[in-house]
Amino acid sequence: KILLAGVFPGLLMAAFYVSYIILRCTLQPDIAPSYTPESVPLARKIMDTARYVFPFGAVIAVLIGFIIMGIADPTEASGLAVIVVIILTALNKKMSVEVIKGSFTGTLQIVIMMFVILTGSVAFSQILAYSGATRGLAEFVVGLSLPPMALFIAMQIILLLLGSFMEQVSIMMITFPVFLPILRAMNIDLIWFALLTLINMEVGLKTPPFGFCLFVMKGVAPPDTTMSDIIFASLPFILSDSLVMIMIIIFPQIALWLPNFVK
Repeated sequence: KILLAGVFPGLLMAAFYVSYIILRCTLQPDIAPSYTPESVPLARKIMDTARYVFPFGAVIAVLIGFIIMGIADPTEASGLAVIVVIILTALNKKMSVEVIKGSFTGTLQIVIMMFVILTGSVAFSQILAYSGATRGLAEFVVGLSLPPMALFIAMQIILLLLGSFMEQVSIMMITFPVFLPILRAMNIDLIWFALLTLINMEVGLKTPPFGFCLFVMKGVAPPDTTMSDIIFASLPFILSDSLVMIMIIIFPQIALWLPNFVK
């Protein structure tokens, strides 16, 4: 349901991005100078599409399609996608000991990092549960008689601030044991909250001073590009994401219509 809830917001975000880029290039044509692309025969286009686009599309179709159709859960669909990648790698004659070793090494690094985060977050949530802190906090917040929307927005602001300094999985593992009991007590739709949180985490990746995407862009940008240039360039996209979040908060059905329709 969360996957389906992200379809229309994702399209909306893409529309905002495209609109901004077109408007910016119209107002400042020099930032996207015109050029004459190389003439490519139709046969080559078809071959390149079959060779480079179709395999990538097949992986996405297996991963997302199987989840949406209910054939597999996310873990099973990921495993099937790995099998497809292995087959495609072998068909392209790229399978080698180095590739396999690199894949296992990268996977182990990610898994170990995730397990460390999960171990700490589970211990944190268990301490909160056994000590009664979670229940006490939920009862305290509900007892304040704050409007659910005000509390909801406050949670999103907290997540946004944390996203500027911390890794996204860590943020969710730390905050969800506290937030979820409160959300349930106030009868707030968890799919709606989860979708907005995902967008919020994506905004955090672009938010200074420690947004991960900012450092990635600094690494691939021309040498004369400063971090200030990258930060200012990211602001319109942060604004676009923020506008989409506001629209989803005001009109929840943007995110909830498709999951409810498929159900």
